Amino acid sequence: MLNTFLLQLSAILIGSTVVSSSWQDEAAMPLPVQEIYPAVHQQQIWVVGGLSSTLGQDTPPVTAKVQQYSLNQRQWQQGNDLPEPRHHSYLVSVANQLFSFGGFVVTEQGWWTNSPDILLLNPQNGQWQKVAELPAPLSEAVASVIDGKVHLASGRTATAEKNGQWRDNTDVAWHWIFDPASYQITEAAALPTARNSAAGALLHGRWHVVGGRTVAAGNLAVHEVFDPQSNSWQQRAPLPEAQAGLAAAVVADTLLVFGGEHFIDGGGVFSTVWQYLPAEDRWQALTSLPIARHGHGAVVVDEQVYVIGGAAEVGLKATLGQLQRLTLAPKPAN
Repeated sequence: MLNTFLLQLSAILIGSTVVSSSWQDEAAMPLPVQEIYPAVHQQQIWVVGGLSSTLGQDTPPVTAKVQQYSLNQRQWQQGNDLPEPRHHSYLVSVANQLFSFGGFVVTEQGWWTNSPDILLLNPQNGQWQKVAELPAPLSEAVASVIDGKVHLASGRTATAEKNGQWRDNTDVAWHWIFDPASYQITEAAALPTARNSAAGALLHGRWHVVGGRTVAAGNLAVHEVFDPQSNSWQQRAPLPEAQAGLAAAVVADTLLVFGGEHFIDGGGVFSTVWQYLPAEDRWQALTSLPIARHGHGAVVVDEQVYVIGGAAEVGLKATLGQLQRLTLAPKPAN
């Protein structure tokens, strides 16, 4: 039986109702990982690859492990490994298929070798196989499913023949659409702001991409929204703080943003959970993460947000295995 506990309770005014928020612990991942983009697929939370400060010092701190959390049994199990260790790859469940897009792999040049690979989980044998390639290497991007197709935007790509170190990559504003039936990729309106390590989620049919950083200028608070009907982007109220390495989710008809890191005065990680109110185009603090973190993931199941992994310190330190669940409960206002 899981040890659950209330970590924080807060109340905020939304229209005529008050929403209370509470956190509960779920089973921790067997291998703590960060720089992940998990997905919900077939009643399981999937985490593929990632970086971990718990891995040995003699090899790159990258894993090929696939970890699956059963929402029915409330426990983790190990899936079939990726073809090679990989981090910062985006996992998407669409049309009852599970894809992994891009990410950094390990080569002779280093463990930041940007990859264009599109991997698919074979439902018959559970093995991962390469089925297509992105138009160019892409990692640290944002993805969302819109009208049955996968939209990928922002991130970093390799800049020259050298492709293996963090510095070999640059920010992009690309916006691609992947068809899971044909594996074809088309272009859509580019992001107004090129950046990496942003977060995004679909709210009321529009794709919100928030925060992130640029290689040259550091963290951003920018908030841009894509309208698929007009194939255009619009600016919305920026985040109250410039944050990167954050996660986002939509629940109770609002956009929530979790955590992130910064590198000012020695750096640090964020704990505030920000809530965006679309009708008012403004942000407000909802609650705090039980553990401040960056490089984590967030998924929504039955109107509850599961925050997964990440790191409690800037960079590749203090990698977390914790899985924690946020519940929002509306009740009549007094």
